[in-house]
Amino acid sequence: MQNKLKIAVIGGGSSYTPELVEGFIRYYSELPVQELWLVDIEPGLHKLNIVGELAKRMILASGLPIEVHLTTDRRAAIEGADFISTQMRVGMLDARALDESIPLKYGVIGQETTGPGGMMKALRTIPVLLDICRDIEELAPDAWLLNFTNPAGMVTEAITRHSKVRSVGLCNAPIGMIKWLTSQYQVSPDRVYAEFVGLNHLHWITRIEVDGQDKLTELLDNRQEYAAVNVSHQDWDGDFLHSLRSLPSYYLKYFYMTPAMLEDQIQAMQGEGSRAEVVKKVEEELFQLYSDPNLQEKPKQLEQRGGAYYSEAAVNLMRSLYNGTGDVQTLNVPNRGIIDFLPDEACIEVNCVVTANGPLPVQLTTIPQHIKGLIHAVKTYEQLTIEAAITGDRDIALQAMVHHPLVPSVDIAKALLQEMLEANRQYLPQFFQKETLAADKALV
Repeated sequence: MQNKLKIAVIGGGSSYTPELVEGFIRYYSELPVQELWLVDIEPGLHKLNIVGELAKRMILASGLPIEVHLTTDRRAAIEGADFISTQMRVGMLDARALDESIPLKYGVIGQETTGPGGMMKALRTIPVLLDICRDIEELAPDAWLLNFTNPAGMVTEAITRHSKVRSVGLCNAPIGMIKWLTSQYQVSPDRVYAEFVGLNHLHWITRIEVDGQDKLTELLDNRQEYAAVNVSHQDWDGDFLHSLRSLPSYYLKYFYMTPAMLEDQIQAMQGEGSRAEVVKKVEEELFQLYSDPNLQEKPKQLEQRGGAYYSEAAVNLMRSLYNGTGDVQTLNVPNRGIIDFLPDEACIEVNCVVTANGPLPVQLTTIPQHIKGLIHAVKTYEQLTIEAAITGDRDIALQAMVHHPLVPSVDIAKALLQEMLEANRQYLPQFFQKETLAADKALV
């Protein structure tokens, strides 16, 4: 790897990009970025230009010799890159709004990464990411691909199983949890150890130690939790947490507290609208701020977007891979026997030691018996969804929908699948090829 690095950001017009630029500036001495390429598609060009100009002003104010390139030419951005970060949304926020609203009509959780909404996002995203990977294989075969694109676990598994690209998936939730713990105990991160077990957006923390002392019990006693702005703050049941003997991800509320979470979503939809509609308003405000030619730093309002610590997670991983630091980070990587009841190629979210040759998963000390069934069920759904995304096979897609724990019946699964595929028709050509071929023959 070079001393002067080229980094490409796919989805560079995202409102999150200033977070990433802030990280590159802060850690420049450990991650010497020379070229930063922000790439987006034509419909996102307006946002790319706004964010790109802010990035240039931030770097100019820092005095660092980082060149910023704005482009819609993905191949130019990828060629010779050392790191490639993906933060894209196929279908943009309009597709997310459908992911969140359609399931509610059937009494099913509507969420962008969990349940039927997450399935549609995966179906739209995986073929596009694999197409990007083909460019990486050709133009930057030694690059590391850092995938932030949700649903991160499924997308990363598809990449590791169906391409030769060196890829790691990551999420801001684990680093957010560590930040919360350091704040709770007023200690530095190196004095905290939390053992994560599970999948992306489906993890449990089974060990929490501060200076080697167990803190999990008192955290469960106090019913304290780290939460996110994009997930309802419904309280956990104290007796349940004690019996669980682990601290569940806030995304697990969709599985453990389904009726209450569903009611929250229905009320929100009747009030301020879906989370996608809320984010649209937040983004409008952000891009107005970003357009200010006097703005030279990431605005505080970005925290409302729901991506806290995004840049720190991304830059930490790049720094560790570049320098071979051997520190521990929570990442999405192939299982390789770490969770013994899952296939080796299954993507899991666990602690890893990060070396220059890539992350090495840390052996787990405990996997509670009562969480195994949900992990296995969701991973089954995920692997079926990946296969459906690649093949366009509706039978496999139906099996994926039916086997998601949040979908209550075959009838609802069939109706949901039909409506959601049709709503996403322009992004899912693989599911409509037979219809297209039949129409073409009828015209001949």
